[in-house]
Amino acid sequence: MRIVIFILVLAVLVSLFSGLYFVYKDKGNSNRAVISLTIRIGLSLLIFAILIVSYAMGWIGPRGL
Repeated sequence: MRIVIFILVLAVLVSLFSGLYFVYKDKGNSNRAVISLTIRIGLSLLIFAILIVSYAMGWIGPRGL
């Protein structure tokens, strides 16, 4: 489960920086930045849903300090 979450977090970071790149490169002439940031939001929601389902199914649990 850690590997899946780690890969999705990396995908979120790649999407975030590609959106930043498109904002500077396109100067508002295309919607590539919007698409990239929409993908980032979708991936973030997917990570959140996976964590909730994993906790509910008992695949992950709380860890005490």
